[in-house]
Order: sequence, then C-alpha cells, then structure tokens
Amino acid sequence: MNDSPVPGPNQMRASDADRDRVAARLRDALAEGRITPDEHSERLDSVYNSRTLGELVPITSDLPAVQDSSLPDQRAFDSPRPVYGRTRVTNGSPSGWFSLALMGGAERGGNWVVPKTYHALALMGGIGIDLREARFAAQETTIVANALMGGIEIVVPDDIEVRVSGVGIMGGYGAEGEAPSSVLEPGTPVVRVMGVGLMGAVVVIRKKRKHQKQATKEIEE
Repeated sequence: MNDSPVPGPNQMRASDADRDRVAARLRDALAEGRITPDEHSERLDSVYNSRTLGELVPITSDLPAVQDSSLPDQRAFDSPRPVYGRTRVTNGSPSGWFSLALMGGAERGGNWVVPKTYHALALMGGIGIDLREARFAAQETTIVANALMGGIEIVVPDDIEVRVSGVGIMGGYGAEGEAPSSVLEPGTPVVRVMGVGLMGAVVVIRKKRKHQKQATKEIEE
C-alpha cells in the first residue's frame, strides 16, 4: 500500500501551457503600464524557471486577475504558445523607428512592435536588436543596418524568415546559424536586412527563445 501524500495543487508540476498563460498576463501588464520593461524581463525569467504551479502564483500576485481558474492566471489565447509565426503580425503601432549608436551603445528588444522599415546606424559604436519576442506592423519588414567602424548584432528566432543582402567593405555582413529546417507557415513575417559594413560588422544570429531554452534544459535533466 502506498501511503505517500498526494501533492496539493501548488506542488503539481507546471506545463509549458501554464507558463505561457502567465507569460501572456505579464505581456498584457507591460502593455497596460502596470510593470516596467525591466520588471517584465525579470518576471519572465522566473516564469520559465518555474517547475511547479505554486512557483508561478507569486509572479502575478500583484496584478489584477483576468478570470477564475484552478491554474494561475489562466486566460483564453488565440494560440497556446507565445506569439509565434504569422501571429507576430499585428495592427499595433510601431515601438520605434531607428537605433543610433555614436561612439556608444544602443539596445532594442523585448516585446516591441517593429515598423515596416527600421533603420540602425552604428558609428564607432555597437547596437543590439533582438527580434525573438517582437511583433511586426507588416508581414514584410526591412531593417536597414549600417555599421561604420562599429558593430550591429540582430538576434532572430526560428519562426520568421530572414534574408540578408548587405555588403561588407573591409568588414563583415552576414548571418550565423542555420535557417529553420521546418517549412514556415504562410503569412510568417519576412525580415530583410540590408546595408553596409564599412570597417565594421553587421551579423544576424539565430538564437532560441527563453521558453525553448527552458524546455531543452528540462529534457536534459
């Protein structure tokens, strides 16, 4: 006879869908101005490091509940995953139009809306552009990235199509990492990166999103 106690609701293992529901609530809270971008990033890290439902509860305990549920902050989604593929295309207003680094640095990332055309200029400086959690105002987007004695790094996820057509002059302009092996769904965002790397470098790098890294870590464990 097994006398082991049955784990309570808070001790139950959290699923990817549970984490995604909490991540979506954080995304809404950021859009509503309830939390800052830094708080959003910190809490999102906690979400994908959580193993049980009980660990997820405190992350949104100071935010208004969206509906009652046996799971923390459960809500209806258009998709059970974080924004992905064609669902990245939105009618929202762009979050910005350019990044400029003049003998310094500039960063653009997190949950932001990329305009149809985005400009990045690094002049003896460095720029980081992260598209992993981005949404797009148009299905086809152009990033004009120019680096003069500087560097620009553009990080992209595996669910968008990227085409790089820049020129390196005494510098480099290209992509690292393999393109997605699976066929992308119709309507998936297409990002074209073009410009010049003059004694500098522009590099497009494919990296996993945080929830993908967490899933890989759990499988390895």
